[in-house]
Amino acid sequence: MTERFVRVDGRPLHVRREGAGPVCLLSGGLGSSWFDWDLVVPLLTPYRTVVRFDRPGFGLSAPAPDPPTAAGEARRILGVLDALGLPGACTVAGHSLAAFHVEAFARLYPARTAGLVLLDGSFEPDPEPLPAPELRDLAARGLAAGATAVAGPYLLGPAARRLVARANTVCGEDLAPVELVRRSYRTGRALRALLRENSAYLDVAAELAELRVLAPLPDAPVTVLAADDGRDDPRTHRRLARQRALAGLLGGEFRTAAPAGHLLMFDRPDSVARAVLDCA
Repeated sequence: MTERFVRVDGRPLHVRREGAGPVCLLSGGLGSSWFDWDLVVPLLTPYRTVVRFDRPGFGLSAPAPDPPTAAGEARRILGVLDALGLPGACTVAGHSLAAFHVEAFARLYPARTAGLVLLDGSFEPDPEPLPAPELRDLAARGLAAGATAVAGPYLLGPAARRLVARANTVCGEDLAPVELVRRSYRTGRALRALLRENSAYLDVAAELAELRVLAPLPDAPVTVLAADDGRDDPRTHRRLARQRALAGLLGGEFRTAAPAGHLLMFDRPDSVARAVLDCA
């Protein structure tokens, strides 16, 4: 296992590389850190070189000066692979919000894409960006700065992270290591990154919708793995229908991981690993 910091667009990013074989890269959803993949990685490393990294502001990575964009996050993935000396095609897997990022990567860098796996991925069929992106980003940064000034992230960050994780798993637990959660979520930079990504959500979705028109997917397998919590209620049915629609839009295979909440890497790491291994 190699753990290091690499510079991408001038910013130091925390990266881990493990295993051997064809390369796969794992990118987490909104507010995620590298250790959220801990249960999945041992199932992949006997067969794959596994790369995971913290986006700016999350985990151990430095914050970024600019708000996120689909093209920028795709370029960041490319920069991580290049910095690690991995020039070939790669299977890219994105959870939740990061589904936008890995799909953009596949469209912008088709020669570097061996497969695409979307894990309960964000999906907006007809997104419209909100007005005043600069003001929204300024507000997000200001809110984070104000909360940090009164020690909000230090006092409440880890507890909030655990509550969100428990609400998004069938097991009802945050299975990430307690000390790493404290280390990562007590910082103002994590809150700032989370608020900025959330503020830019529809902007990134709209940018990806334009890319879908301009840049076709490569001739590579696509898998959409949806979390099925087993509940027979309208919310679960709607979520699964959206994931099925995403698979149809991308011409990909639709699978379910059950029983699993949105953090399906905690509830069903075996299903996540199988989707990645079968995709290339």
